[in-house]
Amino acid sequence: MVGMQTSITARDFFAAKLAYETDPADLAADRAAGRSPVVVDVRSEAGWRQGRIPGAVHVPGAELTARAADLLPDRDADVVVYCWGPGCNGSTWGALALAELGYTRVRELIGGYEYWVREGFATVTDEGRTRRAADPLTAPVGATVPSA
Repeated sequence: MVGMQTSITARDFFAAKLAYETDPADLAADRAAGRSPVVVDVRSEAGWRQGRIPGAVHVPGAELTARAADLLPDRDADVVVYCWGPGCNGSTWGALALAELGYTRVRELIGGYEYWVREGFATVTDEGRTRRAADPLTAPVGATVPSA
């Protein structure tokens, strides 16, 4: 791709990328500091039952466009969308759908639910709240993680 011509500079691309993404540690820090965005899980019902980020709103991706206005009435609210993990682009599609509906502050959670769990943050199922030990490949060994 050497010499590829684009209509955006590398600097502008990476600045925009950072503006429209967040990672699990930053989301957890925001929540711990009381700056909690609306977190939207666009996975299937089976994925939702398997485990989710506490406080997330569940809207399967195929239903997002039809249900967004009822579930997310404030189009200027800070919204973070997630799906399974880095190999799933459901959150990208969900964030795009919300942006096309006029939501102005939509971000995608890098690594999705997988990285949230692997970094040792709390999850919840219908049976209650839990937390797994952080995976040393995604979080520093011995690091303290917020209780998000």
